[in-house]
Amino acid sequence: MILLDGKKLSEEILKNIKKEIKGRRLKLRLAVVQVGENLVSQIFINQKKKACQKIGIGFKLFEFPAKTKKSELKKEIERICRNPQNSGVIIQLPLPKKFLPEEFLSLISGEKDIDVLSESNLGKFYQGTLKILPPTVQGILYLLKKYKIALKGKDIVIIGAGRLVGFPLAVQLLKEKATVSVLNEFTRDAQFFTQKADILISGVGKPDLIKEHMVKKGTVIIDAGMALKKGKLAGDVDFRRVPQKTSYITPVPGGVGPLTVACLIENLVKLNK
Repeated sequence: MILLDGKKLSEEILKNIKKEIKGRRLKLRLAVVQVGENLVSQIFINQKKKACQKIGIGFKLFEFPAKTKKSELKKEIERICRNPQNSGVIIQLPLPKKFLPEEFLSLISGEKDIDVLSESNLGKFYQGTLKILPPTVQGILYLLKKYKIALKGKDIVIIGAGRLVGFPLAVQLLKEKATVSVLNEFTRDAQFFTQKADILISGVGKPDLIKEHMVKKGTVIIDAGMALKKGKLAGDVDFRRVPQKTSYITPVPGGVGPLTVACLIENLVKLNK
């Protein structure tokens, strides 16, 4: 079993970005919109802030209480997007349940949507005409390429079809000529699919969801799930027993998370060249 070290690879990416920013004398700022409180979101926001500070990119957090009115929040996001000082804008998900994310994500213009969640950028991504990829998708591709794990012709199973991981990843993996199955909460006999997977990717956010009996020997596991377990960040995989059956596996923390942050910042630079 080999640990897929996302943290080390993310540091390499950030180092290269720092050189590029310095060489091009780019002055950039990442604007993050947070609505309400969420402990896992806070961890990711802190990671983004640290990464920006490390390589010389400005960072600004715009916080709004969960009780903010929809019309007021829309006006504030539009104002943040119009501000030329904000080179890239992200809305930290999840939003409080009373808000429909699509109504806010598409307020971000294509040139500032580094998360690839606006209607216009998603459309271009699906068509293959966008010059950036969703950060988590790009991060996972970087990781697989770094460890020379081929995708073409592989049987890949994705657990969860969320907007940040499962759904865009399925689209991209189909473009990479993999055979893709996407499982959701209504999938019958999920184990039938997971036991056949050459590569198993999970992005649900439910600790210990993937058990030892669900995977075949030698499988590659990419754990993109993020949740708190006893106050600590945990993935979807039962990390006490599952790794011994795998050939490669990502740890949580230290796997997909740092890469997502690095690729988000890479998108910021690409859209502002």
